[in-house]
Amino acid sequence: MPVRDEERHLADAVAGVLSQDYPGELEVVLAIAPSTDRTADIAAELAAGDPRVRLVDNPAGNTPAGLNAAIEASRHGIVVRVDGHGLLSAGYISMAVQALEKTGAANVGGIMHAEGTTDFERAVARAYCSTLGLGGGRFHVGGPEGPADTVYLGVFRRDVLIRLGGYDEHFIRAQDWELNYRIRAAGEQVWFTPELTVTYRPRPTIGALARQFLRTGQWRREVIRKYPDTASVRYLAAPAVLVAVTGGAVAGLAAVVGAPGWLALGWLGPGGYAAGVLAASASISRGLPARARGWLPIVLATVHLSWGAGFLTGPRRARSSRV
Repeated sequence: MPVRDEERHLADAVAGVLSQDYPGELEVVLAIAPSTDRTADIAAELAAGDPRVRLVDNPAGNTPAGLNAAIEASRHGIVVRVDGHGLLSAGYISMAVQALEKTGAANVGGIMHAEGTTDFERAVARAYCSTLGLGGGRFHVGGPEGPADTVYLGVFRRDVLIRLGGYDEHFIRAQDWELNYRIRAAGEQVWFTPELTVTYRPRPTIGALARQFLRTGQWRREVIRKYPDTASVRYLAAPAVLVAVTGGAVAGLAAVVGAPGWLALGWLGPGGYAAGVLAASASISRGLPARARGWLPIVLATVHLSWGAGFLTGPRRARSSRV
């Protein structure tokens, strides 16, 4: 479990692992990154209170480095990836190990079940679980059991992780997708099982959500740069929407200040997108509180446009490493 600034959720995440009914030996290895809150203190208290909890340092501070440090320190043949703001469902580890044994897969995983505790977070959770929000990957919206390109988090055979060199620390984001691509390229299988669910706590503010999806889009661009065959309509939709919205707004403004009048048709881009977001929000908002329904169009637009902006710009670190 790589952790950084997880004061709010860390104790619950660790408790969710330790309460599993798995009959074999179990350890929790926390990779502690430099934090701005009490994450390190809470981790130390958890380790002092249960010998199954062990701590390793993650001075680099990023997720793949923390994962690799924890994997290196681990002592068992099965590695369960958990996040510091995720809660494993009951029986998760036992079911995952059974799926590994039944399928012979190198990695099995299931559904990222987003669940908020505030109205804003509830709106984000609804966007996560909709094809109109994140594009409909099985680990977001569910689907039949079977081979998959990627899964949420994952339960791995450790020998495969070691053989493939673990997570690629170049990928600050999208490291799961990149690792699963290499697993499949090595002739191994990634397996989706919808019975495996992990409760995910969404970002709590609009700024945090925008930063998350900006970085996600940036690193998805880097995955496609390295593996061009992974490009798909699903990943290109958000940048295409951003280009249409921005280009249309520029054309419309040009018409306002004296450019040819036909450029006013450009307003169809942002106007059509706004109408689409409102319609999408209405179609998926059933059951949400009124304030969460009010947040939903803003959340959808933030997810789409931030992701698109990140994809179009790419990660700064990756650009500088290619100079």
